[in-house]
Formats: sequence, C-alpha cells, structure tokens
Amino acid sequence: MSEKIERRENIEEALAASLKELVLREPFEKITIKQITDGAGVIRVTFYNHFQDKYDLLGWIIRTEILAPVRILIDNRMFKEAIVLIFSGLQKDKAFYTAAVRIGGQNSFSEIARQCIYELLLALFTEQARRSHPKHPWLTPEYMAQYYAQSMNFVVMNWIREGMPIPPEEMGSIYEYMATRSMSDVLEEL
Repeated sequence: MSEKIERRENIEEALAASLKELVLREPFEKITIKQITDGAGVIRVTFYNHFQDKYDLLGWIIRTEILAPVRILIDNRMFKEAIVLIFSGLQKDKAFYTAAVRIGGQNSFSEIARQCIYELLLALFTEQARRSHPKHPWLTPEYMAQYYAQSMNFVVMNWIREGMPIPPEEMGSIYEYMATRSMSDVLEEL
C-alpha cells in the first residue's frame, strides 16, 4: 500500500474515531466539524478533503466498518454468515450504534444505513443481472436492492433500538427465516 493511501486511510479512521467518541457524549446534531477535527488532530480543511459533512463521515463508518467486511461473504453467497457478521460488527460497537440510531431528521442514521445497504446490494444484483435475464421486467437490480435494503434496515434498526437483546447468530437465523419465506409460508407457520 502506498504511503499516500495509508495516510488517507489513517486520517479517515482518526476522523471516524473522533466522531464516534463525540456521539457518546452529545447529540449528533450538536457536533461540529471543528470538534471532530480537534479530536482527530487535524485542521478543518483536512476534513473537507475527505468528507462532505458529518453525515458523509457517518456513511463512511457504516460502509467501512460494517459492510466492507461482509462483501467477500456476499460474493461467495454466504448470506447468513454475512448477516451474522453485520450484527456482530454492530454489537462490537454497541454504545456508538445505540447513540447513532437516535440521529433523526432528513439525514437520519436509519436513512444513511439504508442507503449504504442499498449500494452494496445494488452492486450484487447488477452483477447477477449481467449474467442472466430476469423473469419479470420490473424485477430490476434497483428495485430488488431497494426492497432488500429496506427490509434489512428495518430489522437492524429495531434490533439496535431494543438494545441488541438477541445474539448476532440468532439474529442471522431470524433474518434468514424472514428473507427466505413468502408471506403465505409465514402465515402457515405462525
């Protein structure tokens, strides 16, 4: 890895660590870029060389710390393992994600997380669509990625809001059950 890339990653990690620490002490909405950069030991301009705003940084944290590690599992069709790894990553940093889930408004944590999940799934569905032809023209990669991102986001947000009471492995089984059954299957099994 080149020194320039490594330095860039170190700065991004320092900014992320600073934001994560700040979120534990005060509401996200009140956190300033100056507070983030002071905590990371860099100047404001450095922040803007890496991120548009603190919401962009929050998305980077989700993509880098939670979703990037599962990409190889998803590429190898190890979906349940990927889901368990997502829940494990969230639980590992429970205090931060419990605080982050309270971020509301137009750039809510829930919306940022849903968009990050959507981007990951869109890449997966787009790749698959190149290899085959959908049975129905309205089953586009975008449509399917939206559907699954919304359902995954719903499960994750509720799990975090409830205090992460169920272990990641069990959450993986729960999500797998929900995602692989039709509504009529579920109605018969209740």
